[in-house]
Amino acid sequence: MDMMGKTVLITGASRGIGAAAARVFAAAGANVALVARSRDSVADLAGEIGPRAVAIAGDVARYGDVVAAVEVCAATFGGLDVLINNAGVIEPISHLADADADDWGAAIDINLKGVFHGFRAALPVMIAARGGSILTVSSGAAHNPVEAWSAYNASKAGAAMLTRCADLENRARGIRAIGLSPGTVATEMQRDIKASGINPISQLDWSVHIPADWPARCLLWMCGPGADGYLGGEISLRDDDVRRKVGLIP
Repeated sequence: MDMMGKTVLITGASRGIGAAAARVFAAAGANVALVARSRDSVADLAGEIGPRAVAIAGDVARYGDVVAAVEVCAATFGGLDVLINNAGVIEPISHLADADADDWGAAIDINLKGVFHGFRAALPVMIAARGGSILTVSSGAAHNPVEAWSAYNASKAGAAMLTRCADLENRARGIRAIGLSPGTVATEMQRDIKASGINPISQLDWSVHIPADWPARCLLWMCGPGADGYLGGEISLRDDDVRRKVGLIP
């Protein structure tokens, strides 16, 4: 995919899939707006990428922060072509009977309300421009319960439905809304899962996790017509056919 002249806003860009996506999209020629709570981390990454990157400190759980990020993105680069809803947390890892209510709610604020905030802030800009892609990092946990992951399961399931709603309401306006379920990825989140030791996913050997640049490269591919058959739905990077289409395996 040639993204020259396109502008991409990535949430949760300080590490993991978000940071990998920033590098992949920048290498494809895109302007990248990097959003994360960690100002220093996104500033360092923007400095690494160069003048086509801007660092924006913000918390997706706060709608005003997301609106401000979209405004900075548009003011800096002249518009917004792609939003990647990537910011997310796995904690609290706890059984429902023991879950801290405030921690549980905080996960919903980031993983679900944060995705809504992204849609709500980006859609008017994209609709006015008569097109755009909103790609949301989903999870197999959106469709299958996992022990001690109730907040993550519920929030990812809700985010998947937001993608379906956005597609229903806006496909005719040129909006491409798609989810990506990457499988298990070798990121810091996976280390937190490993440390919990609670469910079978925490017992997986590190070697089975895919590198963060795989979902990043898939997100880039999703900006092109090859992914149009998945509009409103979800792409699974566990699927070897998808991996071949993206060019991850022969």
